[in-house]
Amino acid sequence: MGRGDLLAVDREHLWHPYSSMLDPAPARLVTGAAGSRIHLDGIGEVVDGMASWWSAIHGYRHPALDEAVRGQLDRMAHVMFGGLTHEPAIAVAERLIGLAPDGLDRVFLADSGSVAVEVAMKMALQYQRGAGRPERTRFLTVRGGYHGDTFDCMSVCDPQGGMHGMWSDLLPQQVFGERPPRPGGDVDAWAAGFRALAAEHADRIAGIVVEPVLQGAGGMRPYAPECLPVFREVADEHGTVLIFDEIATGFGRTGTLFAAEAGGVAPDVLCVGKALTGGYLTLAAALCTAEVARGVSASESGALLHGPTFMGNPLACAVAAASLDLLATGAWVDDVRRINRGLQALHDIDAADVRVLGAVGAVQLDHDVDTAAATEAALSQGVWLRPFRDLIYTMPPYVCTDEDIAALCAGIRAAAEAG
Repeated sequence: MGRGDLLAVDREHLWHPYSSMLDPAPARLVTGAAGSRIHLDGIGEVVDGMASWWSAIHGYRHPALDEAVRGQLDRMAHVMFGGLTHEPAIAVAERLIGLAPDGLDRVFLADSGSVAVEVAMKMALQYQRGAGRPERTRFLTVRGGYHGDTFDCMSVCDPQGGMHGMWSDLLPQQVFGERPPRPGGDVDAWAAGFRALAAEHADRIAGIVVEPVLQGAGGMRPYAPECLPVFREVADEHGTVLIFDEIATGFGRTGTLFAAEAGGVAPDVLCVGKALTGGYLTLAAALCTAEVARGVSASESGALLHGPTFMGNPLACAVAAASLDLLATGAWVDDVRRINRGLQALHDIDAADVRVLGAVGAVQLDHDVDTAAATEAALSQGVWLRPFRDLIYTMPPYVCTDEDIAALCAGIRAAAEAG
C-alpha cells in the first residue's frame, strides 16, 4: 500500500488523540526512528522534540532496550498476573524500590499513567475506609494540574483551564487550592491559603493529589519546590494520603531522578509511567508505603480490587528493568544539565513567557497557537513539535546532542513566529 493509500485509510478510520474524527488534523507517516530522530515519509529525519510524549528518554532503538525485548520474547510475551508471577515483574519492582524515595516499597503494576493515578486514588479511599473514615471521599489538589483522561483522573484536573469542563456535572466534586507559586514566588502566602482550605475540608478529604515541581499538560508550569513540604505537612496533620503524580516528572525530567527530591519529601503513593519503559511499551506503577498497604487491607474488601488484564506484562517489565538500569548509571544527570543549558536560548524568544526546568522548555504565546502553521514551521527547521493551546514546548530525549537542542530551539522560535 502506497503512502497516499495509507494516509487515506488513516484519515477515514483511525481516531487520533485529542482530535475530531470528522475533520481530523493531518497525520504524518513515520517510517522509522533511531536515537533522537524519527523519519517522516516525504520529509526525512527530524529531531523528536516530544520524545514520544516524554517517554523515549533514552532515544529510539537503544541497544540495551532492544536486547531486553528480544531476550524476553524468547521466553514469553505475556502471562496473566493473577496467581502467577515472573522474573521481569520482580526485577522491575526491585529496581523501582531501590530508586524511589524511602518507604515506597509496595508496587502495583498498571498499564498506563491514568490507570496508575486511578489506582492511587482508590488506595487512598480504601485506606480511609480501613481507618474507619468512610466519609472521606474527596481529594484535595491545586489548580493547573493534569492527571489523565479517565473519570477519576479528570476530576482532579484543573476544572477551568483544563480540557474536561464538559464533564463537570458528572465528575466527583473535588477541592481545589490555588496554583502553587513559581520558583522564587511567595510560598508563605500560598501555603497559608492551602492550609486553611485543607483544614476547612479535612473531614471529607481522603488524599492530596499533585504533580510535584512541574505541572505538565496543564501548562508546563514549574513551581517552587518549597511547596512540597507543605503538601507533606498538611497530609500528616489531617491524616490524608499524599499522592505524587510523577508520570511526566519522574526519571530525571526535571533535574532530579524524581521531582519529589527537589523538596526533600516522600509521598505516601508515587505514580510513575511514560519513561518507565524508555518509551518502548506501555507500563506504569503506583508505589505505596507499607502503612497505606495495611490500610487498604483493613478495609471491608480486604484487598485492592483492581487488576488490569495486561498487569505486569513480561515484555514491558523486561524493558522497564533495562531502562531503570540505564538510569541507575547516573549518566542522565549530565545529559539533562547539558540539555538545560542549551534550552536557555529559548529566553531570547519574544513571547508572553518562557519557562525552562531540567530537560523541559516551554514558550507561551499571548494567543492560542496556529498548530498547523507552527508545526510546518518547526519541520522546516528539522524538528517535530506538538504545540497545544498557547504553548510551544519541548521535552526531548536525553540522548539529544548539542546540535539537536540548537535545532529544537530554532524550531520553537520558527513555530512561535508562525503560530
